[in-house]
Amino acid sequence: MNNLNSILLEGNLVRDPLFRSTAKGTSLCTFSLATNRFFKQDSGVEKEVSFFDVETWAKVAENCYNLGHKGRGVRVVGRLKQERWISADGKPRSKVTIVAEHVEFRPEFKRNDSQYADKTGALAEDAAELAPAEEYEEVI
Repeated sequence: MNNLNSILLEGNLVRDPLFRSTAKGTSLCTFSLATNRFFKQDSGVEKEVSFFDVETWAKVAENCYNLGHKGRGVRVVGRLKQERWISADGKPRSKVTIVAEHVEFRPEFKRNDSQYADKTGALAEDAAELAPAEEYEEVI
């Protein structure tokens, strides 16, 4: 029986995704994700930023490469993977990455004369009118 290993993160891409293929031709896309956490502290509200490395495979990788770019909002569902190795100086090292099994991208809106326009060109006085915060473009 497998133990539970599942993670869900929402954040923004730190840089444009990197795409490559394995020797056997399997697509691999990697990107970094930044998440924000706000919490109350004595003097007010504090912000904590965390960065995570994400890898996607096959069709999900191709879609992430085509749709993703620096700053785009994303929701990732996947599992944690730990890599272990011995460095050149003989010390043990490890790194935890997220292997994404499902990725959704936030909708994008174009700015037009201090108003916002969605991809269909419809204008709205406020970006909040265009889409609720929970709407994502699903990549399977």
